Amino acid sequence: MAFDNKASEIQASQKVLGYEQRTFTLKDTLLIWLLLGIFEALIALRIVMILVGANSASPIVALIYGFTGLFLFPVTGLITSPTPGNMVLDLSSMLVYVCYALIAWALVRIAWLTLYHQRGPTIGITGNANIEHHTTP
Repeated sequence: MAFDNKASEIQASQKVLGYEQRTFTLKDTLLIWLLLGIFEALIALRIVMILVGANSASPIVALIYGFTGLFLFPVTGLITSPTPGNMVLDLSSMLVYVCYALIAWALVRIAWLTLYHQRGPTIGITGNANIEHHTTP
């Protein structure tokens, strides 16, 4: 005599509307903060190197001065740098340091305002699957 066993399996899942869009917005803002962090670190290195009087003929110092100089040209000569003794305090770099941080913060806020939408309703998805087990005596 053969017995037929039938079982039902119910699968339930939830799908949150807008999840992919929020993930995309989060990745964009993290990228902005990462780029700002790298850039701010280079500007901080520039400030320290100028302060201690690093040799500008050194390749790494020249690279940092050259790269950060591209972003410092709007404020070059705007503020005179005090020079107590042999040290030079580069106030222009400090001003750019703060300005670019504010610009990055504004870009992140704009990204959240334009790309992020409030969490939508959660949709419940339920599916039935019939599973049949056949056993033979």
